[in-house]
Amino acid sequence: MFEQISTIQDNGTSLVPAISHYVCRTLVNFHYQYPHWINPRYRQIPWQQAEYQSSLIRQLNQGLSQARHQEALFVKLKTYLNRLLSAEFLCSPEYQALITKLEQLSDPDIAVLFANYPFVEKSSPQLLFNGINSREIGISILLLDVENLPLDLETEKFLETICLYPVQIKVAFANWRSMGKKDLEYHQRGYQLIHVPPGKDSADLKMSTVGSSIFVHYPTAKEVLVCSSDQGLTHLCNTLQNHGLTVYQVSKNKSKIIVLNTRTAQINTYSLAPVPQIPTLDQFITQLQEIIKIEQKRSHCQWIKLNRVALLYKETYHLTISQVVTSHFSDYQARDIFIKNPHLFVVHQSSEKSPSYVTLFEIQPSLTQTTALTEAEFSQLPVIESLDDLENALIEIIQELTLNSPDDHVSLSILGSQFNRKYGVSITQIIKKLRLGGNFQKLLHLSHSFNLEKTEKDWRVKLNSP
Repeated sequence: MFEQISTIQDNGTSLVPAISHYVCRTLVNFHYQYPHWINPRYRQIPWQQAEYQSSLIRQLNQGLSQARHQEALFVKLKTYLNRLLSAEFLCSPEYQALITKLEQLSDPDIAVLFANYPFVEKSSPQLLFNGINSREIGISILLLDVENLPLDLETEKFLETICLYPVQIKVAFANWRSMGKKDLEYHQRGYQLIHVPPGKDSADLKMSTVGSSIFVHYPTAKEVLVCSSDQGLTHLCNTLQNHGLTVYQVSKNKSKIIVLNTRTAQINTYSLAPVPQIPTLDQFITQLQEIIKIEQKRSHCQWIKLNRVALLYKETYHLTISQVVTSHFSDYQARDIFIKNPHLFVVHQSSEKSPSYVTLFEIQPSLTQTTALTEAEFSQLPVIESLDDLENALIEIIQELTLNSPDDHVSLSILGSQFNRKYGVSITQIIKKLRLGGNFQKLLHLSHSFNLEKTEKDWRVKLNSP
């Protein structure tokens, strides 16, 4: 549960500034190491420069300080993160780990460490994933039972994102004589290797012996990751926790990592499965159309509930419609992809409390007329024999697409798809046939009839005034 406004007021000098500084430091480090995790509109900003960090922190402080309680504070915070970070990162386990770390800053003892930290430079030798200086704040330690829970490099990197402090010490326990060349692999990854004799629970016993006094050898340690699926390490975790360390018990189940914070008793499960690739806008539209057609055939009904389409899309592509829509249009809701493409979809909702239905915008001829009607329509299409014919055809399609739309422009990919549907041939084939040279984009640039504009996600086309 989030505490009420008194908590923010009591810790107001550190909580909001700590969160703002932490978000800034995370963004600086992403810009340096993981630029694809930043929203494209903000990737070109030189975040390593103090003036931009100062501006971001000031805006975050101003916005977050308006929250009346911690629940509202984190709602505002997530809104800022949705603007700053890419859709790929927002769909990843690392995003949930970042939220967990930011929630940990509600602890005044932790928040005060981050509230007034100086700005970080790209060249800082101490800059790690979390954007903090381990020499000044603290470190995390990873203890690993290799026989029980072998970690590949990707999983290890993910575990580093769970800790509030950078992982500086890694210790691996195993009977290395029976592990082939695993000792070389873990040594190259920076682990200290401790050999144990063969026998049940040997690695756990040795881990308990070494780990229970590790805070003596590393006084700056603040957190410990205890990685083993065995349940015999409770004593070790209690000992470390009694000495003020935050302990994470890490276990693995197939493609999932289970992390227990022994201080808070909070259990988080993270999927290590790769995040599906976001389709292009053209691919996305085609996917939605295919799903609707299949469901229409299965249900013998032309109108399909929107939430049914959303469920089928998630089951088929392991992505939500919202994730794909947000990645292409930051100001769109999920249903807007249907509403703003009236030439492809028709949405119906009888009242505000009624469910929304969708169908495809296309003529549904009777079975006996299908062939004749199609051939009749096809025979009436103008023949594309010149550049003027092509321009007139594109003008007519744009006029059709924008007739009942508030927008006066269309996506270049949608324009190409609609041309293909209408004439049964692609724009590229027509350009080659007429020997016009170049590509579709260049052709529109050279024509006085069209205005081509580049957006963050794609090219948009509109008609120039006559």
